[in-house]
Amino acid sequence: MKFLKFIKNIFLICLLFAIITCGLMLYKGYTVYEVALEEKSIQEMISQVKEKESYTKISELPEYYKKAVLSVEDRRFYSHNGIDIISIARALKNDIQAGSFVEGGSTITQQLAKNTYFTQEKKLERKIAEMFMAFKIESECEKDEILELYLNTSYFGEGCYTVYDASKRYFNKEPIDMNLDEATMLAGIPNAPSVYAPTVNPELAKQRQRQVLDKMLEYGEITLEQAQEIMN
Repeated sequence: MKFLKFIKNIFLICLLFAIITCGLMLYKGYTVYEVALEEKSIQEMISQVKEKESYTKISELPEYYKKAVLSVEDRRFYSHNGIDIISIARALKNDIQAGSFVEGGSTITQQLAKNTYFTQEKKLERKIAEMFMAFKIESECEKDEILELYLNTSYFGEGCYTVYDASKRYFNKEPIDMNLDEATMLAGIPNAPSVYAPTVNPELAKQRQRQVLDKMLEYGEITLEQAQEIMN
C-alpha cells in the first residue's frame, strides 16, 4: 500500500509539473504573440504584403497549382479555423518516433503567420505564438485571401519570395501560364527551398514533385495518367 501511495504521489507531482510547464509556455507564447501584434496589426501586414511589385492575386493562378499546394501543404485548409488538430497529432507522433522536431503540422495560416511575423527558429513559444496569430488572421481574413497572402510571402529559393518571382525564375513564365508539370514542381519547393529548387538539385526537386503528385492522386485532384505522364 505504501508503495502504491508513493507511486500515486510521484504521478501527481509529475502531473502538476507538466501543468505548470504548459501554463508557462502558453504564457510565453501569448506574450510573443501580443508583442508581434502590437508592432504590426493584421491589416498592416496585409497592406505590406500587397504592396509587393510582384504580388499575384489568387485569380491569376492556375486551378491545378492551388490544388497542388493544398494537397501537399494543408488538405483541410478550407474547413479548419487556423489550426489542424489532426495534422498536429500526426506531427507529434512522428516527432516522438524520430526523437526530434522533424514535422510541425503547421497549417497554411500558421505558415503565413510565421512568414510575416516570426522567425524560422523552432522554439515552442514561437510555435504557440504562431497558433495565436493564426486564429487572429482567420478572424480577420477570408480563406482565399489567406492562401493568396501565403503564396506571396513564401520562400521558393533563389531569392524568390512570391509565386510570381518563382515562376519567372524557374520557368520564365507568369504563374497563370504554368502547365501541370511546372505547377506541381513549384508547389513542392517551399517545404525546403534550398533542397528542392530545381536549379539547385533537379533530382531532389523531381522526388519532391512525385510527393506532390502522390498527394494529388490520393485526394482525387489528378488522374493516374496525368501523374504518369509528368513523371515519365
